[in-house]
This record gives sequence, C-alpha cells and structure tokens, in this order.
Amino acid sequence: MEAFLVSTGIVALAEIGDKTQLLALFLAARWRRPWPIIAGIFVATLVNHGLAGAVGAWLTQVLGPDALRWILGISFIAMAAWMLVPDKLEEAQAGKWRLGVFGTTVLAFFLAEMGDKTQIATVALVARFHDYLAVVAGTTLGMMIANAPAVMLGDRMAHRLPVRLVHAVAALIFACLGVATLLGLFGP
Repeated sequence: MEAFLVSTGIVALAEIGDKTQLLALFLAARWRRPWPIIAGIFVATLVNHGLAGAVGAWLTQVLGPDALRWILGISFIAMAAWMLVPDKLEEAQAGKWRLGVFGTTVLAFFLAEMGDKTQIATVALVARFHDYLAVVAGTTLGMMIANAPAVMLGDRMAHRLPVRLVHAVAALIFACLGVATLLGLFGP
C-alpha cells in the first residue's frame, strides 16, 4: 500500500504545471470534449508508465543492491532539482495529428511523457519499492488526479493553483526519498 500511496502522491504533485498538464489544458480548450481526452490520458499513461515500470523492475534484477541504492538516491535528488524547473508545452507536443480527439490525446500524451519527470519517477519508484503493479497503478492514478480536473475545469483552474509551492513540496518529497535511500534508511 505504501508503494501505491507514495507513487500516487508524488506524481499528482509533480504533474501540477507539468507540460502534460499544459497539454491537457490545450486539448480541452481545442476540442471541448473532456471524456475522450481523459480516456486518452489514461490509456497513454498506463502504457507509458507500464513500460517505465518494466524498466525499473529490470534494473532491480541487473544491478546489485549497493549500486541500485546509489543510483536511486541520486536519481531522487536529481528529480527534486528537476521539479523546480518550470515546464513549457512545445507546440510540436500539442499534437497536429488527424486521429480524432482520443487518438490525438493518446499519441500526444505518450510522446510528451517520454523522458518526462513522471516516467523517470516511475522507473525509480518500481526499483525502490519492488512492486510493479502498485507503483504503475499509483503513478497512473496520480496522473489522472492532476490531469482530469485540468481537462474538466480548463484554464480557470490552472491560474489558481500555487504551482511553485506544489513543485517545492514535490521536490522536498523527492529529496527526502533520495537522502533516505542514500543513508540506507530503507532498501532500494
């Protein structure tokens, strides 16, 4: 349960103001059809984080415990620093494909998540908790918690959230996980 809750919370916080949340706002404003957009976000996230989780599980098999502890600790601290860098939506990631609302959302979100904070966090969290299903379910839920309201409420919500504060809290959580991992307070 800890893997699920930590994964959900970290990703939900990390997504506030992230480029994929900006993408959700863009798609909602463009099409004004929230349910196909939300369904597309869910499918893209599940596939993307499922693959990222598989990489995390594989890493636990390939690396020894000491190497994994250092890699994870440093990765969590790097994620903390990355959380403090604002994201921007690039027009190319906004999607200009003719796949309809659902198809465009799936493709745009899948591509936007490649190498994104939450994808890398999913790799690290699976490696840390050794619980593929709980982490992927948690990171997927965290994405939905952050992005579904963005789609439903649109631009009005984005301007009311204290994005810097939310990112600072997420960065603090990542930093604490990194330091605790490096100190060996819990195993990778």
